[in-house]
Amino acid sequence: MIQFSTRRDRLKESARRVKVTRKNPPDAEDAWDPAGNPRFDVRVAHIARVYNYWLGGKDHFAADRAAGEQTISVYPGIRLSARANRAFLARTVRYLAAAEGIRQFLDIGTGLPTANNTHEVAQASAPESRIVYVDNDALVLDHARALLTSSPQGATAYLDADLREVDKIVDQAAGILDFSQPTAIMLIAVLHYIPDVGEARAIVARLLESVPKGSFLIISHAGSDLFPEEMDAFEKSLNEHLPADRHVARPRDEVMRFFDGTKLLPPGVVRVSEWRPDAAEEAATATTLWGGVGRKALPWSPALRAAGKPALPAARARDAIHDPVTWCPGPPGPR
Repeated sequence: MIQFSTRRDRLKESARRVKVTRKNPPDAEDAWDPAGNPRFDVRVAHIARVYNYWLGGKDHFAADRAAGEQTISVYPGIRLSARANRAFLARTVRYLAAAEGIRQFLDIGTGLPTANNTHEVAQASAPESRIVYVDNDALVLDHARALLTSSPQGATAYLDADLREVDKIVDQAAGILDFSQPTAIMLIAVLHYIPDVGEARAIVARLLESVPKGSFLIISHAGSDLFPEEMDAFEKSLNEHLPADRHVARPRDEVMRFFDGTKLLPPGVVRVSEWRPDAAEEAATATTLWGGVGRKALPWSPALRAAGKPALPAARARDAIHDPVTWCPGPPGPR
């Protein structure tokens, strides 16, 4: 079932939230459970909310703030690094939409809405752009309406799924995106939560297998060889607070291997602040993340073929999709 979101619905929901927020005292925040979702436990830190805290957002709880503050105490630069990563997202999306003509974006590991969301950046350059957001955090799902604001010419949608569920992601996203056309796959600061590097590579290879030649892969990834002492302390601190996730930084050469089957755009895999910065000051920002953009150069993934794994089945048309996906109105998608 595809759920439609209208402007009136969004306004009603926004008004309801304002009323509830004003009635509830600050001490009641950690008792909030959106829609009674059993996956949502505010007593346990979740990386999407901790990241929101680093960015200076408001969608976090006591456990997330505790994790955020402890990691900041061992690596004060994490806030600047998180902001540099967000700026990297905006620059890469803007470039692909404006210079490469990409009109489809699959943003996996979306996180909570903040400034310069993917659809806002892409549709500023190309209003007809179509974006599918993917995340598995209940709070992100609860805030999905904020992500589902599209230009009339384009469309945005939100899919509740884990990065490891590649077949589910591709099958359901095919209701919004036409995978016979070039698509940007976005894995922004998410692969370092797949501890096994072989599994992480297989995920990337499987995703690349689903899109045609001329598509793009955007990755940012924590670097174990960037401020190694600080990164080690930061990682230990963060992992103490994340029972459901484990952060694993990797060196630049391992991050580069995720781009197998693509041709890296200049300047290659660099610190995210150094990827085509808008200003010298931006380029000088210290960050613990490697980032790059690759154009798919082969019609198949070397990693998958080497492992003897079959290609993904052809994307199913929207009418064949039975799992729920939240949809924002726009023109009918490709069939």
